Amino acid sequence: MDAVMTEGRAGSKLKWLWLAVLVVAIDLGTKAMATAMLTYGNPVPVLPSFNLTLLHNTGAAFSFLADAAGWQRWFFVTLAVVVSVVLVGWLRKLKTYETWTAIAIVLILGGAIGNVYDRVVHGYVVDFLHFYWQDWHFPAFNLADTAITIGAAMMIIDAFRKPADGSGDANRSN
Repeated sequence: MDAVMTEGRAGSKLKWLWLAVLVVAIDLGTKAMATAMLTYGNPVPVLPSFNLTLLHNTGAAFSFLADAAGWQRWFFVTLAVVVSVVLVGWLRKLKTYETWTAIAIVLILGGAIGNVYDRVVHGYVVDFLHFYWQDWHFPAFNLADTAITIGAAMMIIDAFRKPADGSGDANRSN
């Protein structure tokens, strides 16, 4: 009976995987549209300080290791797969009331899968969201990166919301 209760509890957070699938679908859809509609490297102004600019990133965040000899592609694919497995394992172990953490995990998971798809299929990640202010340009990014950033921010916020010893009603407010 206890194993059934534990499995039911663990499986309840896996229901949030639909959000990861949605992140992947929207991410890949917008990347396909950007690739079809934009010319590489040619900014298309949308708003002041925001362009759509199709770019390919062979590195990681902020083009980290983009100039490496090509080994980074499979390194980042392997890293994303390992992180994804860890995230799903973590998701399975969450308590039923840890909804905030579950959403953070699946946002990161969906973003990681969206970018790993690009690396496997194209050899680079498609970026197209380009913010700037005067001569300062933030590195272009995509919706997978946005989901990862939101999920990570949620986890940081959660770390400050929970008591250090893990007890108390604050944990149940999710």
